[in-house]
Amino acid sequence: MKVLIWVAVVGVIFGFLWKQGQLKRFTAYWQQTMEELKKCTWPTRDELTGSTVVVILSILVLGLFTFVVDRILFQLFI
Repeated sequence: MKVLIWVAVVGVIFGFLWKQGQLKRFTAYWQQTMEELKKCTWPTRDELTGSTVVVILSILVLGLFTFVVDRILFQLFI
């Protein structure tokens, strides 16, 4: 019984969106998005690996810097 109620609710919402033209707008948006993504240049595996390593190292250095400064300030003020 619950399934039938949910099917009815989804059907009503679908019909409402269809009547307002929202589904056509969404379809056009989706097609335009796919066209734009085809124009994009995607990084190679080596570029992606290199960028990932740089990000991980940057996070580690920033974390170490924050830890050291926190320890120094903790010792100075307590």
